[in-house]
Amino acid sequence: MRVTALLLVTALAARAAALNPPPKMGHSHQGEAFDEGPRQRPVRMEGIGRTPFPITTAHPEVQVWFDQGIALLHSFWFYEAERSFRWALKLDPECAMCWWGLSRSASDVERGKAFIQEAMKRRHKVTPRERMYIETWAAGPGYDFFRGDRDEKFRWGLEKLVLTYPDDLEAKALYGLTNLGGPTRLANDRILREVLAKAPDHPGAHHYRIHNWNYREGEQALDSSAAYGRVAPAIGHAHHMPGHIYSTVGMWNEAALAMDAATRVEAAYMRDRMVFPFQNWNYGHNRNYLNYILEQLGMVNAAIAGGRELMETPRDPKYAKTTNWYSPHRQGLWSLARTLVKFERWADLLNPQTIPWGETAFEKTWRFYCEARAHLGLGNLDSAEKAMRAHAAVDTKEATQRRIDASGDSYLTKIHGIMALELKGLLLLARGETLAGLTALGEAAEKQYQQQLEDNDPPSYPNVVYLNLGRAYLRAGSPKLAVEAFERALDLVRNDGFALAGLVEAYAEAGRLKDAERAWARLRYVWADADQFPAALQDRYQVPPVDESPRPQRNYLRTSLEKFGPPHWEPFAAPPLEAVDAEGKTVSLRDYRGRNVILVYFLGNECPHCLEQLDGFRKRRSEFARLNTEIVAVSKSPAQAGLDGVRLLSDPQLANMKRYQSFDDFEEIELHSTFLIDRFGRVVWARIGGDPFTEYDFLLKEIERINGLDSPAGRASRSAQ
Repeated sequence: MRVTALLLVTALAARAAALNPPPKMGHSHQGEAFDEGPRQRPVRMEGIGRTPFPITTAHPEVQVWFDQGIALLHSFWFYEAERSFRWALKLDPECAMCWWGLSRSASDVERGKAFIQEAMKRRHKVTPRERMYIETWAAGPGYDFFRGDRDEKFRWGLEKLVLTYPDDLEAKALYGLTNLGGPTRLANDRILREVLAKAPDHPGAHHYRIHNWNYREGEQALDSSAAYGRVAPAIGHAHHMPGHIYSTVGMWNEAALAMDAATRVEAAYMRDRMVFPFQNWNYGHNRNYLNYILEQLGMVNAAIAGGRELMETPRDPKYAKTTNWYSPHRQGLWSLARTLVKFERWADLLNPQTIPWGETAFEKTWRFYCEARAHLGLGNLDSAEKAMRAHAAVDTKEATQRRIDASGDSYLTKIHGIMALELKGLLLLARGETLAGLTALGEAAEKQYQQQLEDNDPPSYPNVVYLNLGRAYLRAGSPKLAVEAFERALDLVRNDGFALAGLVEAYAEAGRLKDAERAWARLRYVWADADQFPAALQDRYQVPPVDESPRPQRNYLRTSLEKFGPPHWEPFAAPPLEAVDAEGKTVSLRDYRGRNVILVYFLGNECPHCLEQLDGFRKRRSEFARLNTEIVAVSKSPAQAGLDGVRLLSDPQLANMKRYQSFDDFEEIELHSTFLIDRFGRVVWARIGGDPFTEYDFLLKEIERINGLDSPAGRASRSAQ
């Protein structure tokens, strides 16, 4: 009987293990939802604003981390907010509101659902106010910011929360967030002002007011734009969003200061937390927007350099594919192409070395448009027609786009159609078919005008088509119509230098000399620091610069921004490596100076996935060696003689793993990680997580690209451009 019972217990245990297998090594023991997101503990952050939010918790320190997470959420810093909430949960796993905070921070919908369900399981342990927050988010799908926050049930729940607890500033701020823009934005502004009346430095209220008035009537948010960066100076987005408002109202110097500060704050954060641009969408977005603002200030060379900087940052097969809307590579490609089109750098656009175009529908759409514009600008009509046919053949319906408009068309489909119409008009004009050309160009101009009203983040179209229309009217001898076109462009982009330059000529030809002088005075202010003025306008009018912006501005070039951080992202210095080999010899990165190193942290011989990874590197050892690259693998196990081409080292105390963040502080487990360290001892790429990295071909291509950037030819090429 005892034997039978023992066999039965053993069989049941085996079945239970099969049904509930233990997590794979390196994966979270709390479920798949925790495999993503931060794996290291947070630090106390200053300069992020204060938004006290009392909750029920058994651990006093939890309130500190929860409040930090809430302040970060108010600035859309979801990744760092999640880090704070995770640590709070480590201290108090039964804190229902910490689970609620995680659901708001989640990087995708499914994770958000998983977290809010955990909060629901514990809602009976909290106050009625907290319970209402949890149930409101669970009812609506409030965990999905981009869609769920506009769910009707969710709005009703928040409305009830505000009515039930009229003194709860957080409820009012979140209600304001939920109703951004649209037909209720005046009423929405009033509720956010109620928050600021009691908490003048509330970061969320200032942030949401800026979003509420973004793109139209931006003057309404100038006070919050001036306050937000001051209230939360350590958050890049707190500088970025005021840059939106300043751009909307044509305050280009202030816009540049705001967006440059945002870029610097993000660069400092990435340096200090060992984060890469492909992991931080804010950086690429900030830099692209800054490049656009530099264009508006006439600083073409700085804008070109900024676009190239984005394109040269590290890439990653998971985060930085060119189909990713905010990947640095895509932002850089978009930025550089826009700058070259706007400043008519036709030869650069036709040089295949300038932009390494890929094969996505997005890239092909832009590539063939740029080539057609360049050929038209140079008078090569046959080549322009060929590029236009290639442009027309791009199937934009195949592209998976994040942005879909009310008609169901993707962003790319709409942009492609406007481009095709603009190119048609320009080609007809070049052939001498003036009336047909002006008609097509006018239709394209109005479509692009309407498109930019809704998509100005920065503008996703390479130029304002009304500017081309105005110049076409001037060539056709119709200055009055040219004035209308340039004024329309100036209405779309306030204080636009290109529109002002066009108006100087159009007003003069129309006999409106006082208006021409006024446009020239405005242009002198906007382009005071431009690389060059239009040659035809030099010294035409002897009038001083005039700024017609709604408020006084500082000068961008003469205002120091060093306190916010470095002006560019750069690879960070590799942390020290001090591990021992099979002979007991201490090995450090100094031993590899002058060579690239692939540094792998693996979980020992008991991890079959790790062994497969190392064998994959072994098989490609000659390919990596050809690129001046050594492969070093470290684990806590005693070092062995090693694999052929892979040096094995031991780190029994996990000191190196922790320095390289290859360790989960929340669950205190080792993580798989792979680092690429260049020949100067800088970390230029890394992947840390639950699974070993095995995309060897990607690493080979990335090393080859990085080697090329550091070569004399690569440096000379960038300098020339």
